[in-house]
Amino acid sequence: MRELYITNTLSHEKELFKPLTPGHVGLYVCGPTVYGDAHLGHARPGITYDVLTRLLRNLGYKVRYVRNITDVGHLEHDADEGEDKIAKKARLEALEPMEVVQRYTLAYHEAMRSLNVLPPSIEPHASGHIIEQIAIVQKILDAGYAYESNGSIYFDVQKYNKDHHYGVLSGRSLDDTLEGTRNLDGSDDKRAPYDFALWKKALPEHIMRWPSPWSDGFPGWHLECSAMSEKYLGKEFDIHGGGIDLLFPHHECEIAQNVASRGCGGVHYWMHNNMITIEGKKMGKSLGNFITLEELFSGSHALLQQAYSPMTIRFFILQAHYRSTLDFSNEALIAAQKGLKRLEIAASDIYKMAGASAALGVGGASSVACCAGSGVSGGAGASAGSEAVLSDLASKASAEVAAIVNNVYEALCDDLNTPIALSHIYEAVRLINIEKDHKSNLTQADKDCLASLFKNVVEGVLGLQLDSSSSDNSAARVEGLVEMVLEQRQAAKQAKDWATSDAIRNRLASLGIIIKDTKDGTIWNIE
Repeated sequence: MRELYITNTLSHEKELFKPLTPGHVGLYVCGPTVYGDAHLGHARPGITYDVLTRLLRNLGYKVRYVRNITDVGHLEHDADEGEDKIAKKARLEALEPMEVVQRYTLAYHEAMRSLNVLPPSIEPHASGHIIEQIAIVQKILDAGYAYESNGSIYFDVQKYNKDHHYGVLSGRSLDDTLEGTRNLDGSDDKRAPYDFALWKKALPEHIMRWPSPWSDGFPGWHLECSAMSEKYLGKEFDIHGGGIDLLFPHHECEIAQNVASRGCGGVHYWMHNNMITIEGKKMGKSLGNFITLEELFSGSHALLQQAYSPMTIRFFILQAHYRSTLDFSNEALIAAQKGLKRLEIAASDIYKMAGASAALGVGGASSVACCAGSGVSGGAGASAGSEAVLSDLASKASAEVAAIVNNVYEALCDDLNTPIALSHIYEAVRLINIEKDHKSNLTQADKDCLASLFKNVVEGVLGLQLDSSSSDNSAARVEGLVEMVLEQRQAAKQAKDWATSDAIRNRLASLGIIIKDTKDGTIWNIE
């Protein structure tokens, strides 16, 4: 099994990944608060941890991937006061809160399906784990790290910090935390402004409430992930992922809750994807500058020059490292669209070169046989252990092709470096295009290996849906049209009508179709 390195936010270093249980990975990722349509900012964590899961399975690990749905307790401005985001949406739309939850959960699932994000192994809802959250609150009270105030329970950050370190993840001191804490009206129940709610007593008008030993109320926002990660992955597990905007206070509070209730931080590797920005500012509902995924797919937002396919969006996100910021622009999306098209054409070409059965990924074709049965059942995506099969194919291929395969995996296993992996995949595209122009001598082993690379990594790990049947049909139409035009050009040349011949060549070039006259005839390629 290849070595995998992950940048651990907890240590701020790139570390060799060593699972708690050999061959098994427990992964928890913070999912959406479902009170509005999924936007481009939601796409990034969805795709990032989808690729991580696919890669782990491709390397041979068995992965339990848990991604939660927040449907209660997330108050406005991520604070401990104000209205519940879902309850507010329900009030504005004259709906029951769970109607809001259902509507936007289904919309989120549909958006993720469009982006080819595989469903998690388990998708728990916060509202379905109230009992577990109450139990954790009681453990923290018993440990002396929480206090009751007017029916609400707050985590005593100062007391905890004396025994442990509040700020171990974010690197903040308690003074830093105090400076960044807003003193909100109505927060007098707290002993200190940086204390955070474990359980909130519901005001009379608050719709979403449950009975507890302290009051009829609801859990604090941070509590749900501690409860659900422990229930489904145990007191200690391998990886916790989420957006960098959740690092503080959400994930910092999770660690404190875990230590206070379990006696350990619980998570061995913390991963955080960076933000997607618009004009340098974070994209988000609270800032009102977001573009929904549906608007991207339809082109209906005022900032969009055109509609963009879900795979263009996925490719756009994969072009940047998950820990770097990614700024939205139409120019970047159009470039991603062109880059994706090059991959689709190359995939169609190499699948043909490797044989029809290889393109379908079924029986008899050694190059992609490892991909058979790569549906979502069991969260497959990229078939378990297919890296080993691809490495075996690479051992039979030329040194140049084998190096490409190895370089792609080295990039992916180096903290999920998808842009570097894509740069090596474009080396494969270059070889395929040279072979298409009959200027190379790729062996059948080379072709099989490259076909497997596209099927197992480009489609399997990176999750880019390259519809071979659609590509084949489109390619056939383009090929027929270009050949028809070249026949007209040949007729013009025979008639010594050089002006028409040059005009046809220039017009094709303006469309990105480059033609070359050789002693064996005219060859062409899409730039």
